Amino acid sequence: MKKIIIPKRLKKCRTVKIKKLELIEFEEEIAKLFNEGKIRFPIHLSKGNEFQLIDIFKYISKKDWVFCSWRNHYHALLHGISKKNLKKQILNGKSMYISSKSPYFCSSSLAGGILPLALGVAIAIKRKKIKRKVWVFVGDMTSQMGVFQEVYNYSRNFNLPIEFIIEDNGKSVHTDTKKAWGLKKIKIPKDVIYYKYKLFFPPWGTGKWVEFK
Repeated sequence: MKKIIIPKRLKKCRTVKIKKLELIEFEEEIAKLFNEGKIRFPIHLSKGNEFQLIDIFKYISKKDWVFCSWRNHYHALLHGISKKNLKKQILNGKSMYISSKSPYFCSSSLAGGILPLALGVAIAIKRKKIKRKVWVFVGDMTSQMGVFQEVYNYSRNFNLPIEFIIEDNGKSVHTDTKKAWGLKKIKIPKDVIYYKYKLFFPPWGTGKWVEFK
């Protein structure tokens, strides 16, 4: 398992019951349905980062908000969205923007799209003095975008209850992130959670040609 960088100020607050095998089996079921032509919409799948996410969610309260991008099935399950609910949303074409009011969960198919939303929720939480936090997951490519820098800086300047997790699979779609941005290494703020993993499935779909009828 790749090393996870977790700031020492964060404390574990719960036990994660869902196991690695359950996560993998769910994604493999979705991949099978897609390959059979039963999901007639774009999907994004995870694999290879089960242990990292299971460890991170030990720090995330069930009352907290979680925001993430289009590769979100693992995050949704770990935060408490049921397999039945999640599968229903995927079958209805919402794989890339799963959402829920209970638990609080929001994702977006737009690169960086969830960052301003997460910031707004963090501002509201602070103003209303609610004992919750916002956790926002972004990829290595999105972490180099201007919107990330602005949201990150604003949140830290105003001491907002928001945590950032950078999930580094080394890709900006099909392009190497470091080459795309002209970097020798990915720039990582010291107070964010960071981990690297290898992308198992392609950026979209399952890597197989599917003919829909």
